[in-house]
Amino acid sequence: MPTLDRRVDAYIAKSAGFAQPILKELRKQVHRGCPAAVETIKWRMPWFEYKGLLCGMAAFKAHCAFVFWRDVKDVVPKPKSAEAMGQLGRIADRSDLPPNGILTSYVRAAVVRRDSDPTERRAPARAPAVPADLRQALEGNPSAGKTFRAFPPSHRRAYVEWIAGAKRPETRKRRLVAALDWLADGKPQNWQSQR
Repeated sequence: MPTLDRRVDAYIAKSAGFAQPILKELRKQVHRGCPAAVETIKWRMPWFEYKGLLCGMAAFKAHCAFVFWRDVKDVVPKPKSAEAMGQLGRIADRSDLPPNGILTSYVRAAVVRRDSDPTERRAPARAPAVPADLRQALEGNPSAGKTFRAFPPSHRRAYVEWIAGAKRPETRKRRLVAALDWLADGKPQNWQSQR
């Protein structure tokens, strides 16, 4: 039994008359190809999730679109991405859909890919190697050290790269002092550009 979302029903009902039968058919084909797919709304359009985003559909003024997510987008052998968003190109009528069963086979291929190829997934970011001078400075300032250790790897990496990127020793020392002040206040390295 497919996992349906009432928001997808509402999206289809609000779509233009020409789009409703197209969206219903796309939905049916996705659930036929991946019965475990879970419907959701992302970026104001219907998406189908299976171990992450799998595929989505959208209705526009004069056409519909269907898109496979990044890691499975190449399951369509001859994509028509140049025509419109997604691999199926501009879908203005049900006759623009792939012949019966073809879309289902694309969805099945995407599911197989998702099940069998974990290399497409990004490995979690590792904590950066902390230079000796920064490590020493953090040990001497417990408040800054606590903040630094609590930050995610991306924030720690920003500090490490900023300090290591100094070309002159004077600049590096100034950056170390600034980093300790900012860390003691709980600020990430790029706090000035954040709003």
